[in-house]
Amino acid sequence: MMDTEIILQTARLLVEEFSERIETPAPNWMNAYLRQPQDVVTAAAALRVKRLGYLAAITALDVGIDAEQLELLYHFCTARVIISLRVYLPKSSPIVPSLSDMIPSAESFEREIREMFGVQFIGLRNIAHLYLPENWQEAVYPLRKEFDPQQEPIVS
Repeated sequence: MMDTEIILQTARLLVEEFSERIETPAPNWMNAYLRQPQDVVTAAAALRVKRLGYLAAITALDVGIDAEQLELLYHFCTARVIISLRVYLPKSSPIVPSLSDMIPSAESFEREIREMFGVQFIGLRNIAHLYLPENWQEAVYPLRKEFDPQQEPIVS
């Protein structure tokens, strides 16, 4: 098994050309802030080829109403190391390529983020709802900051 430091150095070399910055907030954790959404596929493929972890989760967060951005975080993990690929998307057109062809387990994460945040994953085949009822109102995303829980998002 590779040493933590070697894993992080290798990951840094693999993703630095796609990143605007790389941070190490902890001795076993690296954040790579990708320049463009399409870089997610190339960076994830590079990590997989070198066997630097499995895709443990894809998370999303709304940066804030004033920021008009969403952030996606792709967390690749080994026994001791976390490598997070991070990318910002405009709220007005949050589009990113799907990883589901390369990493089948990405599908459920992408479906959830599509449903809750409105991110469009290009290449995602199954876009059925996971959690919200099928009659949920279009373009109403419950995990975005502007969502009003008092509104009626169900279409009868």
